Amino acid sequence: MVKSELILSLSYKLDHLSPADLEFAVNFILEEMARVLSSGGRIEVRGFGTFSVRYRKARRAHNPRTGMKVATPSKFRPHFKPGKLLRMRVDKNREKYPLKVSRATRVHLDEVEEV
Repeated sequence: MVKSELILSLSYKLDHLSPADLEFAVNFILEEMARVLSSGGRIEVRGFGTFSVRYRKARRAHNPRTGMKVATPSKFRPHFKPGKLLRMRVDKNREKYPLKVSRATRVHLDEVEEV
């Protein structure tokens, strides 16, 4: 789902609000979340998950195309940890909406289910 599809879905459920108002609300929420995270804050949405910022230290990587070593600087990255209810809901619908996975991943999933 992309942002425009989210706004369209909300407009069907909240038909008393104009699409322009819904677009403003969605943009406002996303902008506020970005502002909180960019200032080092944390956002918790009960039942959904937690957004936070994680530090990644500098490291040596390589360019897969050329094989050359590249220095990667330290950086802060947004992180999302899904909540228990979201994890349970996604797992519950696994049979109804099967994921399209590669053969290697399928073999790994089969090994995990055997344990």
